[in-house]
Amino acid sequence: MDAPAAIRIEAADYAHRHEQLHALRRAVFVDEQRVPAELEADALDPLSHHVVALDADGQVVGTGRLTPQRRIGRMAVAAGWRNRDVGAALLQALVAEAGRRGWNEVALHAQLGARNFYVRNGFLPEGAEFEEAGIVHQTMRRRLDGPMRVQDPAQGTAAATAVAHRARRRLLLHCRGSDAPLLGQPPVLQALRRFASARHDKQALLLLHDGDLQALPAALLALMQRLPSVFVLRGPVDPADAAATSAAILNDTGDCYFRPMGERPDGELSLDSPARALAHETRFQRMWERAHDCPGLRALGI
Repeated sequence: MDAPAAIRIEAADYAHRHEQLHALRRAVFVDEQRVPAELEADALDPLSHHVVALDADGQVVGTGRLTPQRRIGRMAVAAGWRNRDVGAALLQALVAEAGRRGWNEVALHAQLGARNFYVRNGFLPEGAEFEEAGIVHQTMRRRLDGPMRVQDPAQGTAAATAVAHRARRRLLLHCRGSDAPLLGQPPVLQALRRFASARHDKQALLLLHDGDLQALPAALLALMQRLPSVFVLRGPVDPADAAATSAAILNDTGDCYFRPMGERPDGELSLDSPARALAHETRFQRMWERAHDCPGLRALGI
């Protein structure tokens, strides 16, 4: 994701920028969230890589850091700049820096209110929720050197959300009735709505085993009925295709969430991996070409 046109993202020399960084962090963490003032700064600040978002006047409107412990933290965006992709641009810059350093993964502690933000940007939740500075958090992690293991329903929802959210113009969904509820999980559905309602041309191909439209979540069916030009549904008819047990969600940016046993969340999430995604896309396209329109589409107005 590119930085919003009104700002620029750059690395910040802590010795030069520390007063601006701390002023913004105090406003967000101490004044807004009531974090104890003594916890806002720590000994890791001079040792960390910091990034800032600067407005047209050169004022710091966002910041974040990457610590030597390979952890992202102190993500803060000024109130007037939220929901404008500033945080996503900062996060992307920190992940890119971790990659340049050759790190195989990066972790963070996400406030629960921000968990879906990190999910949309490819981080998977792990472990139990915990309290930090009086606020409930969740550990999240993103691998940088290969696919991430997906091991439970929460991670499955996160993986599906990330792939759907990061899609630009094309989304491929291969599922069956038993795992279709994954597409109705609120963060996944929100990502699908965002994709489907984008103003540019886009298309979502849904390959549904058994042709069981009623197995699809009602909210997803309603979205398909509202935007029939975006969603195309087919069902496999070739015996070998119909017997396939795997499932996948792929996009056009090289992301793929693949599940060997489609009814289970266990699988792997690959981000920014065009070669790996291409193998799954090729298989999907072969099955799609042999598939037929699902019965009942006309009755649903799709």
